[in-house]
Amino acid sequence: MTLDACFDDVLAAAQTGASWALTELYRDVHPSVLRYLRSQEPVDGEDVASQVWIDVARSLPRFTGGEDDFRRWIFTIARRRLIDVRRSRARRCVEPIDPSDQAAEYESTDADADPATTVTDGITTADAIAQLRAMLPPDQAEALVLRVVSGLDVAQVASIMGKQAGTVRVLQHRAIRRLSAAGWRWMVTN
Repeated sequence: MTLDACFDDVLAAAQTGASWALTELYRDVHPSVLRYLRSQEPVDGEDVASQVWIDVARSLPRFTGGEDDFRRWIFTIARRRLIDVRRSRARRCVEPIDPSDQAAEYESTDADADPATTVTDGITTADAIAQLRAMLPPDQAEALVLRVVSGLDVAQVASIMGKQAGTVRVLQHRAIRRLSAAGWRWMVTN
């Protein structure tokens, strides 16, 4: 759905604060923005969408351009809010633990057991991937997961990600360096 011929009138009214015009713009653009955000961040998509519309409301009086420019502007704001959410999440990588669960875990562990073995035995692939995603930028995490977990070669990953093979190698290399600096050890060949 697009506003086409009446877009300029609706935009002008919205820039002056007319609620009907803001509603029209919202109804026209919000569904596609929300689909995009949910596809990128299924859990936080709606929260990010609300941040996008707050930014739109603040900046709308200064906006100039046509309907295509308006859509591009809103999706640019949406992408930037996604980046902000991901950066924020990476900085505070915290998963709350119930104290009673933690106490029970310590009581059940063998005092002579190797801590490294205890940790690696207790971690699932899903947990490891969640930790990767929290520690790495999305493109690096995606490249590493496709290479290591899925066992795909560089050419296949490049095709899936729509990137050059050299770019995939660089993403993988940077991801491994970042994880190594954080104490992870990886064995990836080719």
